[in-house]
Amino acid sequence: MSTLSEVEVWIAANLPALIEKYDVPGAAVAVLCDGVVVDHAAGVLSRSTGVEATPDSVFQIGSITKVWTATLVLQLVDAGLVDLDVPIRTYLPEFRIADEAAAARITTRQLLSHTAGFEGDIFTDTGLGDDCVEKYLGVLHDVPQLFPPGEQFSYNNAGYCVLGRLVEVLRELPYDECLKQHLFAPLGLTHAATSPYDAILFRAAVGHIQAEPGGELVPAPVWALARSNAPAGSMLAMRPRDLLTFAALHLDDGLAADGSVVLQAAKVAAMQEPQVTLPELGLMGTHWGLGWELFETPGGTVVGHDGSTIGQSAFLRILPEKGVAVALLTNGGDTFSLYREIVAHVLSELGDLTLPALPAPPAEPEAIDASRYVGTYSAEVFDLVVSQDDDGRIWLDMTPKGVAVEMGEVAERKELVHYAGDSLIPLEADRGMHLPHAFVGDDGAGHALYLHVGRAVRRAGA
Repeated sequence: MSTLSEVEVWIAANLPALIEKYDVPGAAVAVLCDGVVVDHAAGVLSRSTGVEATPDSVFQIGSITKVWTATLVLQLVDAGLVDLDVPIRTYLPEFRIADEAAAARITTRQLLSHTAGFEGDIFTDTGLGDDCVEKYLGVLHDVPQLFPPGEQFSYNNAGYCVLGRLVEVLRELPYDECLKQHLFAPLGLTHAATSPYDAILFRAAVGHIQAEPGGELVPAPVWALARSNAPAGSMLAMRPRDLLTFAALHLDDGLAADGSVVLQAAKVAAMQEPQVTLPELGLMGTHWGLGWELFETPGGTVVGHDGSTIGQSAFLRILPEKGVAVALLTNGGDTFSLYREIVAHVLSELGDLTLPALPAPPAEPEAIDASRYVGTYSAEVFDLVVSQDDDGRIWLDMTPKGVAVEMGEVAERKELVHYAGDSLIPLEADRGMHLPHAFVGDDGAGHALYLHVGRAVRRAGA
């Protein structure tokens, strides 16, 4: 295995060429090993201004924020204020969704592990005030229940907004202030921002998007998603070094660098314990913990989370048994391929761990009868239509809806082939990835009830 200094030399030498290879405007990387952090950056924060990316630049971390929210919740458990296994209404009696029986049963644990079962991609803007998360709960009253609480995994942004409100109510502070008082301050973070008003005080990255498929990357017209989704990942930005200070908390049994206890060691361990097994999606973890995504590999367990906002992508991976962590923050382009090159190298060199191969379509796909899969699957932000033509070819048509249209998503059509078991996979890669599409459950008529792509998208009309 290499030393941290050798890895640092490799990153410094290769990062500029790699971001050019993958058309990433700017990226910043930090690596933690045995308590020591090194960091580097390359490229620009915005192609419209040409401002250089530096290690002290702040990028949005997107849904990695969910692990911060989970940590705030587990601090409440430490304080004896929350029991993970009683209904969330014990603390938030105003919590309502369309299914009253489910709303009365859903627990904090289920929200943390994405098993609560209600529609999760709700990005309604409830304003910029400190009451935006409180108001967000009112948005959920008509949200449908997809499956009984605890039955399976389905990634749920809305659930983490509910958790953010839980933190607000029990701390009697707005969510942003809870972050600052209970995590930023004890961890000594210096380059972390909960809003654009804070981020502008630093060198702040701007996301880049394609105005049209295959077009040139340009700065996104909006810096962040709605503040109402802050606990799920719409706002938080920081430099990679500060993100690794947070990661170190979860490597060092909940201790800050000065030795103070930020989270009890037992709660740190509990967050990394598997709560639910995921379908075999290839690009996601094998299990989910209390906030953390867990990747069980032949070389050991990798703990982490990814995040995506408007043109910005973030990746965090931790090897708890090796004392190693790596953070990669980016602002557009083929970020997943960049992640595979950089993070795979770091984990291999410092942790003797090889990332599993990416899922890919078979060279000679098996011809199948797709009648079990054919149909329309509907979510808040898109409709997915699976069809099979007279030649036996399987197609998936995605039509964006609502906020997805506002964010610039466009309709897509792609061919799927048989992958394994009840899974299909796209023939063509999307940003360097072939995402398996798992078909789960039964509608009572021999058809799959859900198309699972990290979210369980329910068959329309079933």
